[in-house]
This record gives sequence, structure tokens and C-alpha cells, in this order.
Amino acid sequence: MLNVGIIFLVNIRNKRVGLIIILELVIASYFVIGADWAGHDFNLMFNSYFADIFLPFGFYFLLHLFGDKYNYFDKWWKKAILIFVLVSLSETLQYFGIYALATVFDPLDYLMYAIGVLLASFVDRKILVKRFSYWN
Repeated sequence: MLNVGIIFLVNIRNKRVGLIIILELVIASYFVIGADWAGHDFNLMFNSYFADIFLPFGFYFLLHLFGDKYNYFDKWWKKAILIFVLVSLSETLQYFGIYALATVFDPLDYLMYAIGVLLASFVDRKILVKRFSYWN
């Protein structure tokens, strides 16, 4: 009986990991494809703010991979706060000339980071929980 339970938990974890990998690949494909096809203005907005929204989005879901192992990351809001603090710290360091995720300081990036984290939290708690029984 215990072996069946372990196999069931491993299967659920594998499904979650697979879904996270698919999400990350979709995000990466948008970075590769870019927005050159959409015209100069849209391309400029895409290159300026797309990463600022989808990097925290992707980091949020990467943190899900550690959620089973570390109880600290068991709540969505803990993940959201941690990711927002880390990407905001990176942006603040850019102001002081220390570059981590990018090389240009832009105060509007903080808003984009918040949008990315809130979007990831929404997808996590409202969409994936309802669509996939194994997600929660």
C-alpha cells in the first residue's frame, strides 16, 4: 500500500514538473521569436518590458519545483513575495551600477515585475488549480 502511495506522489510531481517545463519553454520561445514582425513601436515595448513581466512569471513557476521539498514555499503568496523581492533587488542594484538581470535601470520595471508576479499567482491559483487536479 505504501508503494502505491509513493508511486502516486511521484506521478503527480512528474506531471507538475512537465507542466512547468512546458510553461518555461513557451516563455523562452517568445524571447527567441521576438517581436521584429510587429513593427518598431511594438518591438520596442516588447524588448523593454516583456522580460520584466515574464522573468518573474517564469521564476515563480520554477520555485514550484522546490515547493514539495521545502515547506517555506508552500503558499502562493510566499512565492510571490520572494520573487518580487529578488527581481526588485536586481533592479535596485542596476541603479547602483551592479548588473544582474539587465543593464538599464528603469523605475517602471518595478511595476512590470509586480504585474508578472501577480499574473503568475493568478495563473497558479485560478487557472491551473481548476484545469489540473494534480496541481494543488
